[in-house]
Order: sequence, then C-alpha cells, then structure tokens
Amino acid sequence: MLPAAFLDRMKTQLGAEYTAYLESLERPRAVALRINPLKGKAALSFTEEPVPWEPMGYYYDPQTRPGLHPYHEAGVYYLQEASAMSAVALLDPKPGERVCDLCAAPGGKSTQIAGRMEGAGFLLCNEWSPKRAKILSRNVERLGAANALVTNEHPQTLAQKYPDYFDRVLIDAPCSGEGMFRKEEAAVTDWSPETVQMCARRQEAILDSGAALVKPGGRLVYSTCTFAPEENEQTVRSFLQRHPEFSPEQVDAPWFTPAGVGMYRLWPHKLRGEGHFAAVLRKAEAEAADAPCMQKGVTLPKQWTEFARDLEITLPAGKAVLFGQSLYWAPEELPALNGLKVLRPGLELGQVKKERFEPAHALALWLNKASRMQDYPALGDEAKAYLHGDVVPSGQQGWCLVTLDGYSIGWGKGDGKVLKNHYPKGLRR
Repeated sequence: MLPAAFLDRMKTQLGAEYTAYLESLERPRAVALRINPLKGKAALSFTEEPVPWEPMGYYYDPQTRPGLHPYHEAGVYYLQEASAMSAVALLDPKPGERVCDLCAAPGGKSTQIAGRMEGAGFLLCNEWSPKRAKILSRNVERLGAANALVTNEHPQTLAQKYPDYFDRVLIDAPCSGEGMFRKEEAAVTDWSPETVQMCARRQEAILDSGAALVKPGGRLVYSTCTFAPEENEQTVRSFLQRHPEFSPEQVDAPWFTPAGVGMYRLWPHKLRGEGHFAAVLRKAEAEAADAPCMQKGVTLPKQWTEFARDLEITLPAGKAVLFGQSLYWAPEELPALNGLKVLRPGLELGQVKKERFEPAHALALWLNKASRMQDYPALGDEAKAYLHGDVVPSGQQGWCLVTLDGYSIGWGKGDGKVLKNHYPKGLRR
C-alpha cells in the first residue's frame, strides 16, 4: 500500500506512463552484483545477463544466494542493485585521479569507484553516521581497496579542509527513498511530503559542501534513489543558481531517460532496476585554492621489512602511516589528517610488535599472491572449517596466505602439519 499523496503526485508526474509504473512494482525486482576487478575478472556460474551501464555488473538468480558464498567474503564481488551502479558510471573515475565519495556508506559506490581506479590515485570515502561509517570501512577492506581513506565527518568539515582538491566528487545524497519502495518496506512507512521537503533542504547543504571539494574543471555527480522533483531537478536548479561556477554536462548515457541537460532518470518500468536520478555537473576552470598539506609518512619498520621479504610482498607507490601500533600503507596524495575522524587511512598492513610483525586481515584481502600460500576449494570442507575459525591441514610453515579457488581470504600460521587460524573472530561463521 503506497501513500496516497505519493500516488497522486506520480500520476501527475508520469501521465500516460503511470499504469506501466504501477505494473512494474508488481513484478519481482531484479537483483545484481558487481565483480571486483581488484580481485581479477572472475567467471561466476550464477551470473546472468550483464548490466548495460556497468562493465562489471551482472544480474543473477536470487535463488543462488551469492551473499552466502565464500567468494563474497573474499571480496570477489559486491551485491549491488543495478540502478545504483549508474551514478559511478556517470562519474567515470579514472586511475590516478583524486576522487571523493561524500556520502559513501555502505560502500557499494566507493568500491565501484575503487575498481575503476585500479588501485592508482586517491579515494576519499566519507560517511557522517558513525555506525554506517564502520560498515563502509569493512566493505572497503573486504574488496581490497588499498588507495582509500575512510572518514566519519560532516561534509562541511571536509569542504573546509580540502577545497578545490578532487577531480571528481560523488554525492549520493540521503533522500526520501521513493525509488526503493519495491525493495524496502521501511522506505514506504517512513515517507511523507514533509520528509521530501526535509531531505531537499539537507541535500542543498551537502551539495554546497561538495561543490567546494571539486577542483576547477572537475566533475560533480549528484544522485538520489527518489522520484521527487523537489529532491532532484529542483535541487539541481537551485544549486546552479547558488553556484554559477557549475554548469550541467551532457554525457553519453543511452540507457537512462533524459530529465533536462545533464540530468537523467532511471524508471523501473523502463529498465531492470529500481528508481534513481543523477545529474552531471562541471566546475568552470579557474585558479584553484592552495593544495592542502600532505600527511607525513614514516619509515617502514624492520619488522614489516622482514615479513614482506619473507613472503615476497611488494607494495604499490605510497607512504607508510603509523596509527598507534597499526601500520598502514597510504596513497602518495593522502593529505594531512589532523583534526579528522579517520577509520582507515589506507591499506592496513598489520601490527608492529617488539620483535615481530602480525599481518592485518586487510592485507590478506588485498594480496593476490605471496611466497607461501595454501589454497582450498571454496566449497570444500577445509574452506568451511577455515571460515568457522578451525585449524586446517597444511604443510606450510610460518605465516601463510590462505586462498579459496585462488582468491585470498585470510591468514594462517603453519607448523608443517596444520595452520593456526587467523581469520577474524567477528567474521567467523
């Protein structure tokens, strides 16, 4: 049962297409996933036809339940609604760029951006809800995004700290969620005309912060999962009035319905996905603000050097950052972090102990190979035991990268007969 006020507005908004829209809500929703290119281009038996606007996106049969497969825990793919993949397709991030995902939780779009950046450049993933920021950080780790900083900040704080810094900024703004009515019952019960207005006001403030982050000549993509014009076209037009340095940018997007210059809608009766909106905006060329100070790196400790030499681990370009006993490997362009709530300043390498180094789970998920590896069939008994936290048979000695069908999943420490399990207790099944 959809709210009467919502249906009345949609009838006016859609006109002759209104009946087709209602009929689409009665059909089973399409489910999709996105293969993680940072793990290699996997061939999955449960995927079906590709998502047209995302090269790594595929629809799948919901009965296969890929969220329960060990590949999911290994970060081989991310379960993501097909229409939700559209915003990053329009953002079109490139390797080596500086990119910001300003409202990033739970991490679908951030990890999609990371895959397109191929580990090169600097990605800032921010979420202002502490609880959701932790989920974001976990997903960034699971998919092996080494060049990502995860923060828990108000967008205005980041705008003041990093003005004119990013080549591309994505604002997937909190919204009234009308496009998710078929997917999430809570979106229906929480909806009201007042909620739409409240969201529109909040979106304007977030957009103002996002505008400051974009460097002159850079691209800003604003997206929502709602149909309300107040949160979509009207919000964009109001933004352009406040920010004449931005202009709509027309891009090649044949799969989406044009909603004005540089604006696009995804209707559930016109494609296999839920309802979304996106606008592509370009900032005019101008003199940029002074670049922020860079975060100072530290010398890699000998404990890490010995560990890395033993396992033949080579890090990409970057710099070491020490947070307490935790050692991280950050992108070269990581700016100064003082005064920010940081959950993850890059790839966590591990803990520096007195005479040894204890590797982090994040490092295992990022690695594709090491000098000592123990592979098990992903659906075999050993994999099940490992994910449960049990010791598993192995002839390896010392730290060993555990893989399932060749995909890294965690660490074990061998004595020549078994591996002591170092899979994180919070993830064990």
